[in-house]
Amino acid sequence: MNRQAQAAVLFLVGAAVLHASVTDLYLRYVKAGLRPLLLAAGVVLIVTALATVWYEIRDHRASADRTGAGHEPADAEDDGHGDGHRPLDGDEHEPLGSDGHGDDHGHGHGHREPRISWLLVLPLLALILVAPPALGSYSAMRTGTALQAPFGYAKLPAGDPVALGLVDYASRAAYGHGRSLGGRQVKITGFVALDRSGAPYLVRMALNCCAADAQPVKIGLSGRTPPVLRPDTWLEVTGRYTAKRTADPVNGGIIPYLDVSSARPVPTPRDPYDESWNN
Repeated sequence: MNRQAQAAVLFLVGAAVLHASVTDLYLRYVKAGLRPLLLAAGVVLIVTALATVWYEIRDHRASADRTGAGHEPADAEDDGHGDGHRPLDGDEHEPLGSDGHGDDHGHGHGHREPRISWLLVLPLLALILVAPPALGSYSAMRTGTALQAPFGYAKLPAGDPVALGLVDYASRAAYGHGRSLGGRQVKITGFVALDRSGAPYLVRMALNCCAADAQPVKIGLSGRTPPVLRPDTWLEVTGRYTAKRTADPVNGGIIPYLDVSSARPVPTPRDPYDESWNN
């Protein structure tokens, strides 16, 4: 990979990062708060690529200038007296290096960059050709709940039913025993996951930084649940707190329940991950 190819790859990777950052594609990989860093990274990659091209052009021009200045007219070298400066037959070729080969270290073709640098193309292909879906029920039911005890509970907003994040409700139900809910109806959105027995759960994947560290937070559904539920279907459920709970079979964590009064399918949200659990 020469410098021009390196610059092209850097430019394309930077452009792909910028494209993902100005659209919602980046939410498949990292949390929303990292968008400014992605934008900055894309700009840095593009500027680096342009600088690489500029330095390459400048070096070529400087090399051409040096080469042109090093050639003198033929009559300046030969004064017609045959003073012995004419090269011998065996010296008509380039001087040999210490290893018996031509001197390629400054006058022939330069050093080749390692071929491993072509691996830079892989993230480019991943960004352009692959748009992975958000993690869903398969991962959720094979990973233990990541629910954690909160430091405190914010006051519920006005309205009935009150819209709550799934992680917020789960922590209030599991560790606050529903006292902070005040007996109010809540409206929660998540995707459906079914255990081996077919019992339904509503899940959101919570993350610290990126999709690689995403972990599920689950709530069980009881009451008036839809008769047919398909895994990975997004639902908006309305209901009330119930003291029912169970232990996650994967890690023994608490899975609280919601007594459902109504449920309806909804489109996949713009940001499928829940970032509130560690805020």
